[in-house]
Amino acid sequence: MFNGFSDKTTDFLWGIRFNNERTWFLEHKQEYMQYLQQPLNELGKDVFDIFTEKYGEKNLLLHVSRIYRDARRLHGRGPYKERLWFSIRLNCDNWDEHPVYWFEIAPEGYSCGMGFYTHRTAMMENFRKSIDDNPQRLLTLAEDFEKQDYFLLEGDEYRRPKGTPGGILNKWYNRKKIDLVHYGDDYNHYSPEFASELAGRYGSLMPLFEYFNTLPPVQE
Repeated sequence: MFNGFSDKTTDFLWGIRFNNERTWFLEHKQEYMQYLQQPLNELGKDVFDIFTEKYGEKNLLLHVSRIYRDARRLHGRGPYKERLWFSIRLNCDNWDEHPVYWFEIAPEGYSCGMGFYTHRTAMMENFRKSIDDNPQRLLTLAEDFEKQDYFLLEGDEYRRPKGTPGGILNKWYNRKKIDLVHYGDDYNHYSPEFASELAGRYGSLMPLFEYFNTLPPVQE
């Protein structure tokens, strides 16, 4: 059961950012396991259990990241990640073409939300076509999204608009990618109640999750 992160979690994350090498990590490995790895796994499991109790028919899968970077992809960086996350995604082969719920913790705080692991051009073309074919469907969801103040709509926008469906749909339509994000610099994630809060926040995005899951598959 998740009992909250702590100041020691943050201390470790700052430590690995400025001491990203094997000797330091081995000296502080117990802190990593106790204050970061264990609570992150517990949070992911608790959120997943709460969420799938309500949405179990979605066939979802929990994935929790590891701190070790792939040695083939270091690109001059240290061997350890400075931020860790978990994701809740569809249990299917092409899951990266579908929306993903995620939580990430870093030295500065945490973030959470829903978005796509990859943002292929064809995916966004399908998204714009869905708006062209039935703008009212997304408009209803976008208006509901505007009424809340927890998640932000993010994603780089095209310099030259792809189109103007009108009103609030314009800022959805003309993005290269779409992420619905909350940035937390508070101490909610230090509390055991954070798991149920996060599951509830994810649930508020379920109508958009379902909308994105109806987009046509990307044709190779």
